[in-house]
Amino acid sequence: MIRRILATRLHPEQGYRSCLGLLRLEKQYGAKRLEAACARALALGSASYKTVATILKRHQENLPLPGEAQWSAPEHAHLRGPKYYQ
Repeated sequence: MIRRILATRLHPEQGYRSCLGLLRLEKQYGAKRLEAACARALALGSASYKTVATILKRHQENLPLPGEAQWSAPEHAHLRGPKYYQ
């Protein structure tokens, strides 16, 4: 996450505050949760301090990512099927 923040800035020095903020979040939430939140933020394509802090605040670090879980309707007798609409 820190590498991504520093790489996205025109001058890496501009990302130092965000990186220090991320490191400070470890004291409040723990290393394990911070790692999971950073991985989720990177998977969502939003590498920023604010995204990681929001994920930790809302306890969303272990939720499945959008598109990961495929839901399908259970099979039962009340389903009409594609032939009904033809």
